[in-house]
Amino acid sequence: MKIPRMTVITLGVADLARATAFYREIFATPPITQYEGVTFIPLPGVWLSLYPLEKLAEDIAEEVELPAPNTFRGFSLAYNARSKEEIMNIFSRVADAGAHIAKIPQDTFWGGFSGYFTDPDGYYWEVAWGQMFEFTEHGDLRFKA
Repeated sequence: MKIPRMTVITLGVADLARATAFYREIFATPPITQYEGVTFIPLPGVWLSLYPLEKLAEDIAEEVELPAPNTFRGFSLAYNARSKEEIMNIFSRVADAGAHIAKIPQDTFWGGFSGYFTDPDGYYWEVAWGQMFEFTEHGDLRFKA
């Protein structure tokens, strides 16, 4: 059996209320449910879940070494924009919401345009545009044919 798609991304957060407010602001989408100390924010194709970091480690039931705040964790989340202008608008919005701009948007070695910001818990987000991408009528990303 294969896993056909990703449905939820859960971020372990230090302060649930702060993280919820931050993501509500940048996505302009209120959480649909806050249940048992978990915030869910529905996004097209995937939900973002925010859960207290210590409780996430406890739920995994493993010896988990919690990362130091604001350290690179070896991955980034990403949003592909439809234009360079959209990227600049997003960076203005996330800066207003209190994000740390880790790398200002700029031309890339792969022919695109992207930048990085971090949320209040230090998770990196890339916002990128590339001429090799297009979107389906439902907003799904794909390579141009």
